[in-house]
Amino acid sequence: MRSLLKIVVTGAGGRLGGKLVETLTARGHDVIGASHADLEIADDHAVRAFFDRAQPDWVVHAAAWTDVDGCAREPDKALLINGYGTGNVASAAAHIGAGVAYVSSNEVFDGNGRAPYHESAPTAPINAYGLSKWAGEQAIRHVNPHHMIIRTSWLFAHGGKNFIQSILNAAGAGKALRVVVNEIANPTYTDDLAESIAALLEHDRYGTYHLVNEGFCSRYQFARYALDRAGYAAVPIEKIASHEWQRPSKPPMFSPLANTAAAALGVKLRDWRAAVDAFLEKEGLLRG
Repeated sequence: MRSLLKIVVTGAGGRLGGKLVETLTARGHDVIGASHADLEIADDHAVRAFFDRAQPDWVVHAAAWTDVDGCAREPDKALLINGYGTGNVASAAAHIGAGVAYVSSNEVFDGNGRAPYHESAPTAPINAYGLSKWAGEQAIRHVNPHHMIIRTSWLFAHGGKNFIQSILNAAGAGKALRVVVNEIANPTYTDDLAESIAALLEHDRYGTYHLVNEGFCSRYQFARYALDRAGYAAVPIEKIASHEWQRPSKPPMFSPLANTAAAALGVKLRDWRAAVDAFLEKEGLLRG
Protein backbone atom coordinates (compact mmCIF):
# COMPACT_ATOMS: atom_id res chain seq x y z
CA MET A 1 0.00 0.00 0.00
CA ARG A 2 1.44 3.37 -0.98
CA SER A 3 2.01 6.04 1.66
CA LEU A 4 -0.17 9.12 1.58
CA LEU A 5 1.72 12.40 1.44
CA LYS A 6 1.23 16.01 2.42
CA ILE A 7 2.03 18.01 -0.72
CA VAL A 8 2.21 21.70 -1.57
CA VAL A 9 1.67 22.48 -5.26
CA THR A 10 2.96 25.88 -6.36
CA GLY A 11 1.42 27.48 -9.42
CA ALA A 12 -1.95 25.99 -8.49
CA GLY A 13 -3.72 28.73 -10.43
CA GLY A 14 -2.17 27.50 -13.70
CA ARG A 15 -3.38 24.70 -15.94
CA LEU A 16 -0.77 22.16 -14.87
CA GLY A 17 -0.77 23.23 -11.22
CA GLY A 18 -4.55 23.04 -11.01
CA LYS A 19 -4.55 19.60 -12.61
CA LEU A 20 -1.87 18.43 -10.19
CA VAL A 21 -3.99 19.53 -7.22
CA GLU A 22 -6.98 17.67 -8.65
CA THR A 23 -5.01 14.52 -9.50
CA LEU A 24 -3.06 14.27 -6.24
CA THR A 25 -6.19 14.91 -4.18
CA ALA A 26 -8.07 12.20 -6.08
CA ARG A 27 -5.24 9.77 -5.21
CA GLY A 28 -5.82 10.45 -1.50
CA HIS A 29 -2.97 12.84 -0.73
CA ASP A 30 -3.29 15.90 1.52
CA VAL A 31 -2.78 18.71 -0.97
CA ILE A 32 -2.31 22.45 -0.47
CA GLY A 33 -2.57 24.44 -3.68
CA ALA A 34 -0.62 27.71 -3.68
CA SER A 35 -1.40 30.16 -6.48
CA HIS A 36 0.52 33.36 -7.17
CA ALA A 37 -1.94 35.21 -4.91
CA ASP A 38 -1.02 32.86 -2.06
CA LEU A 39 2.72 32.66 -2.59
CA GLU A 40 5.20 34.99 -4.29
CA ILE A 41 8.10 32.67 -5.02
CA ALA A 42 10.53 35.54 -5.64
CA ASP A 43 10.10 36.53 -1.97
CA ASP A 44 12.41 34.23 0.01
CA HIS A 45 10.95 35.15 3.42
CA ALA A 46 7.37 34.61 2.25
CA VAL A 47 8.23 31.22 0.78
CA ARG A 48 9.97 30.07 3.95
CA ALA A 49 7.10 31.25 6.16
CA PHE A 50 4.54 29.47 3.95
CA PHE A 51 6.40 26.16 4.05
CA ASP A 52 7.09 26.48 7.77
CA ARG A 53 3.32 26.69 8.31
CA ALA A 54 2.37 23.98 5.83
CA GLN A 55 5.06 21.41 6.77
CA PRO A 56 4.68 19.30 3.60
CA ASP A 57 6.48 16.08 2.77
CA TRP A 58 6.87 17.22 -0.85
CA VAL A 59 6.62 20.43 -2.83
CA VAL A 60 5.64 20.10 -6.48
CA HIS A 61 7.02 23.31 -7.95
CA ALA A 62 4.91 24.04 -11.03
CA ALA A 63 4.93 27.83 -10.67
CA ALA A 64 6.88 29.53 -13.45
CA TRP A 65 6.83 32.34 -15.95
CA THR A 66 6.13 30.28 -19.06
CA ASP A 67 5.72 33.10 -21.59
CA VAL A 68 8.76 32.16 -23.66
CA ASP A 69 8.69 35.32 -25.78
CA GLY A 70 8.07 37.44 -22.69
CA CYS A 71 11.15 35.89 -21.10
CA ALA A 72 13.17 36.89 -24.19
CA ARG A 73 12.01 40.48 -23.80
CA GLU A 74 12.66 40.54 -20.02
CA PRO A 75 15.43 38.01 -19.29
CA ASP A 76 16.17 39.42 -15.82
CA LYS A 77 12.56 38.92 -14.79
CA ALA A 78 12.66 35.36 -16.17
CA LEU A 79 15.76 34.59 -14.14
CA LEU A 80 14.26 36.14 -11.00
CA ILE A 81 11.10 34.02 -11.17
CA ASN A 82 12.22 30.77 -12.77
CA GLY A 83 15.77 30.71 -11.46
CA TYR A 84 16.05 32.52 -8.13
CA GLY A 85 12.42 31.85 -7.25
CA THR A 86 13.04 28.14 -7.65
CA GLY A 87 16.09 28.50 -5.42
CA ASN A 88 13.85 30.02 -2.74
CA VAL A 89 11.46 27.08 -2.99
CA ALA A 90 14.31 24.55 -2.85
CA SER A 91 15.88 26.23 0.18
CA ALA A 92 12.63 26.58 2.11
CA ALA A 93 11.77 22.93 1.45
CA ALA A 94 15.23 21.79 2.53
CA HIS A 95 14.85 23.80 5.76
CA ILE A 96 11.91 21.62 6.82
CA GLY A 97 13.21 18.37 5.29
CA ALA A 98 10.75 18.29 2.39
CA GLY A 99 11.50 17.07 -1.10
CA VAL A 100 11.00 19.20 -4.24
CA ALA A 101 9.68 18.02 -7.60
CA TYR A 102 10.53 20.77 -10.07
CA VAL A 103 8.79 21.02 -13.45
CA SER A 104 11.43 21.98 -16.01
CA SER A 105 11.54 22.11 -19.80
CA ASN A 106 12.99 20.64 -22.97
CA GLU A 107 14.27 24.16 -23.66
CA VAL A 108 17.26 23.56 -21.40
CA PHE A 109 18.74 21.81 -24.47
CA ASP A 110 20.13 23.54 -27.57
CA GLY A 111 18.22 21.44 -30.10
CA ASN A 112 21.29 20.56 -32.17
CA GLY A 113 21.09 16.81 -31.59
CA ARG A 114 19.69 14.16 -33.91
CA ALA A 115 18.17 11.84 -31.32
CA PRO A 116 15.84 12.46 -28.38
CA TYR A 117 17.62 13.78 -25.28
CA HIS A 118 18.12 11.37 -22.40
CA GLU A 119 18.06 12.56 -18.81
CA SER A 120 21.86 12.67 -18.56
CA ALA A 121 22.42 14.63 -21.78
CA PRO A 122 24.39 17.89 -21.34
CA THR A 123 22.24 21.00 -21.15
CA ALA A 124 22.91 24.11 -23.24
CA PRO A 125 19.98 26.56 -23.29
CA ILE A 126 19.86 28.99 -26.21
CA ASN A 127 17.13 31.37 -25.05
CA ALA A 128 16.19 33.31 -21.92
CA TYR A 129 13.39 30.97 -20.92
CA GLY A 130 15.60 27.90 -21.23
CA LEU A 131 18.38 29.63 -19.31
CA SER A 132 15.98 30.54 -16.49
CA LYS A 133 14.71 26.96 -16.22
CA TRP A 134 18.30 25.69 -16.31
CA ALA A 135 19.13 28.07 -13.45
CA GLY A 136 16.20 26.62 -11.53
CA GLU A 137 17.57 23.11 -12.08
CA GLN A 138 20.98 24.15 -10.77
CA ALA A 139 19.43 25.76 -7.69
CA ILE A 140 17.48 22.58 -6.93
CA ARG A 141 20.56 20.37 -7.30
CA HIS A 142 22.80 22.53 -5.14
CA VAL A 143 20.32 23.42 -2.40
CA ASN A 144 18.10 20.38 -1.84
CA PRO A 145 19.40 16.82 -2.29
CA HIS A 146 15.85 15.47 -1.97
CA HIS A 147 14.67 16.45 -5.42
CA MET A 148 13.15 15.39 -8.70
CA ILE A 149 13.78 17.43 -11.81
CA ILE A 150 10.96 16.70 -14.24
CA ARG A 151 11.43 17.95 -17.79
CA THR A 152 8.52 18.10 -20.19
CA SER A 153 7.61 19.81 -23.46
CA TRP A 154 4.85 21.37 -25.57
CA LEU A 155 2.11 21.16 -22.95
CA PHE A 156 -1.51 21.28 -24.05
CA ALA A 157 -4.38 21.61 -21.63
CA HIS A 158 -8.07 22.25 -21.31
CA GLY A 159 -8.74 25.97 -21.13
CA GLY A 160 -6.16 28.70 -21.26
CA LYS A 161 -3.90 29.54 -24.18
CA ASN A 162 -1.74 26.89 -25.79
CA PHE A 163 -0.78 25.74 -29.27
CA ILE A 164 -3.57 23.24 -29.88
CA GLN A 165 -6.24 25.66 -28.68
CA SER A 166 -4.88 28.41 -30.91
CA ILE A 167 -4.87 26.13 -33.98
CA LEU A 168 -8.41 24.88 -33.38
CA ASN A 169 -9.74 28.37 -32.70
CA ALA A 170 -8.09 29.73 -35.85
CA ALA A 171 -9.51 26.93 -37.98
CA GLY A 172 -12.97 27.44 -36.52
CA ALA A 173 -12.76 31.14 -37.32
CA GLY A 174 -11.69 30.47 -40.90
CA LYS A 175 -8.28 32.10 -40.46
CA ALA A 176 -5.28 31.22 -42.64
CA LEU A 177 -2.85 28.88 -40.91
CA ARG A 178 0.94 28.95 -41.23
CA VAL A 179 2.86 26.44 -39.09
CA VAL A 180 6.55 25.68 -38.70
CA VAL A 181 7.82 22.34 -40.04
CA ASN A 182 11.35 22.26 -38.59
CA GLU A 183 10.67 22.70 -34.85
CA ILE A 184 10.32 19.22 -33.34
CA ALA A 185 9.49 17.99 -29.82
CA ASN A 186 6.93 15.94 -27.84
CA PRO A 187 3.37 17.23 -27.49
CA THR A 188 2.38 16.48 -23.87
CA TYR A 189 -1.11 16.42 -22.35
CA THR A 190 -1.31 18.00 -18.89
CA ASP A 191 -3.74 15.31 -17.68
CA ASP A 192 -1.19 12.60 -18.48
CA LEU A 193 1.71 14.61 -17.05
CA ALA A 194 -0.10 15.19 -13.75
CA GLU A 195 -0.81 11.45 -13.36
CA SER A 196 2.81 10.55 -14.10
CA ILE A 197 4.17 13.14 -11.64
CA ALA A 198 1.87 11.71 -8.97
CA ALA A 199 3.16 8.21 -9.72
CA LEU A 200 6.78 9.37 -9.41
CA LEU A 201 6.10 11.01 -6.05
CA GLU A 202 4.64 7.75 -4.79
CA HIS A 203 7.80 5.92 -5.90
CA ASP A 204 9.81 8.39 -3.75
CA ARG A 205 12.89 8.12 -6.00
CA TYR A 206 15.04 11.22 -6.44
CA GLY A 207 16.63 12.14 -9.76
CA THR A 208 16.04 13.67 -13.18
CA TYR A 209 13.12 12.49 -15.30
CA HIS A 210 11.72 13.19 -18.75
CA LEU A 211 7.92 12.97 -18.71
CA VAL A 212 6.41 13.47 -22.15
CA ASN A 213 3.85 11.68 -24.26
CA GLU A 214 5.63 9.07 -26.38
CA GLY A 215 6.79 9.94 -29.88
CA PHE A 216 7.70 13.29 -31.37
CA CYS A 217 6.63 15.45 -34.28
CA SER A 218 6.94 18.88 -35.85
CA ARG A 219 4.66 21.79 -35.01
CA TYR A 220 3.09 21.24 -38.44
CA GLN A 221 2.44 17.54 -37.80
CA PHE A 222 0.95 18.35 -34.39
CA ALA A 223 -1.40 20.92 -35.92
CA ARG A 224 -2.33 18.71 -38.88
CA TYR A 225 -3.19 15.73 -36.68
CA ALA A 226 -5.31 17.82 -34.29
CA LEU A 227 -7.23 19.45 -37.14
CA ASP A 228 -7.82 16.16 -38.95
CA ARG A 229 -9.17 14.52 -35.78
CA ALA A 230 -11.36 17.53 -34.95
CA GLY A 231 -13.10 17.49 -38.31
CA TYR A 232 -10.99 20.12 -40.06
CA ALA A 233 -9.24 17.82 -42.54
CA ALA A 234 -10.14 20.17 -45.40
CA VAL A 235 -8.53 23.19 -43.72
CA PRO A 236 -5.15 23.86 -45.35
CA ILE A 237 -1.97 24.66 -43.43
CA GLU A 238 0.88 26.50 -45.08
CA LYS A 239 4.20 24.88 -44.19
CA ILE A 240 6.86 27.40 -43.20
CA ALA A 241 10.41 27.29 -41.81
CA SER A 242 11.18 28.70 -38.39
CA HIS A 243 12.93 31.78 -39.81
CA GLU A 244 9.66 32.73 -41.51
CA TRP A 245 7.90 32.96 -38.13
CA GLN A 246 9.50 35.94 -36.47
CA ARG A 247 9.40 35.94 -32.68
CA PRO A 248 11.54 37.34 -29.83
CA SER A 249 12.69 33.91 -28.61
CA LYS A 250 14.72 31.37 -30.55
CA PRO A 251 13.41 27.85 -29.77
CA PRO A 252 15.57 24.71 -29.97
CA MET A 253 14.82 23.11 -33.34
CA PHE A 254 15.06 19.42 -32.34
CA SER A 255 14.38 18.88 -28.66
CA PRO A 256 12.36 15.68 -28.12
CA LEU A 257 12.89 14.06 -24.73
CA ALA A 258 13.40 10.34 -24.11
CA ASN A 259 11.73 8.89 -21.03
CA THR A 260 14.18 6.29 -19.76
CA ALA A 261 14.46 6.88 -15.99
CA ALA A 262 10.74 7.02 -15.21
CA ALA A 263 9.98 4.22 -17.67
CA ALA A 264 12.38 1.99 -15.70
CA LEU A 265 10.03 2.52 -12.73
CA GLY A 266 6.99 1.71 -14.85
CA VAL A 267 5.93 5.33 -15.31
CA LYS A 268 5.12 5.88 -18.98
CA LEU A 269 2.85 8.20 -20.93
CA ARG A 270 0.81 7.11 -23.95
CA ASP A 271 1.58 8.11 -27.54
CA TRP A 272 1.01 11.80 -28.26
CA ARG A 273 -1.63 11.03 -30.89
CA ALA A 274 -3.68 9.02 -28.38
CA ALA A 275 -3.30 11.91 -25.94
CA VAL A 276 -4.57 14.40 -28.54
CA ASP A 277 -7.56 12.12 -29.21
CA ALA A 278 -8.32 11.99 -25.47
CA PHE A 279 -8.04 15.76 -25.23
CA LEU A 280 -10.38 16.31 -28.18
CA GLU A 281 -12.86 13.75 -26.89
CA LYS A 282 -13.00 15.47 -23.51
CA GLU A 283 -13.54 18.79 -25.28
CA GLY A 284 -16.36 17.26 -27.34
CA LEU A 285 -14.40 17.90 -30.54
CA LEU A 286 -13.28 14.44 -31.68
CA ARG A 287 -14.64 13.87 -35.18
CA GLY A 288 -11.99 12.11 -37.25
